[in-house]
Amino acid sequence: MKKELIYVEEILDANHTGPAWIGYGFFNRTKKTVYFNGRILGRGRGMIGNFVDIQSGHEHWVSGVKKNGEDRHWAGHGKISIDESAIEEYLKITNEVKLPMNKFVIEAFDNEPKKSIANEIENVKLNNNDT
Repeated sequence: MKKELIYVEEILDANHTGPAWIGYGFFNRTKKTVYFNGRILGRGRGMIGNFVDIQSGHEHWVSGVKKNGEDRHWAGHGKISIDESAIEEYLKITNEVKLPMNKFVIEAFDNEPKKSIANEIENVKLNNNDT
């Protein structure tokens, strides 16, 4: 499983005011599933976002972290939650010395991929399609 530092924004409305996070995502081999902060996000199932939470159905935008530190959508606003274990790598990418606390909230993320839950959900979907 490939581990990458990513930006994730939940799309609640067209104004991009949903919660946003920076932390480590764990991608499967095909990059169609990403495990992030306790969520299981599947690729290509949303209307606006490029990933959908397979448990809640909420759409998310997932991308790499931008070098200029401007990860939020241009129309969006609000602080970004950042995983405490990702701060050092984030600062290297953005070439910053210190995390700008006016833009971030530091949290401890759930970095344990929920592969067994993903398998259960996908198997239920497959079994329901057989009937």
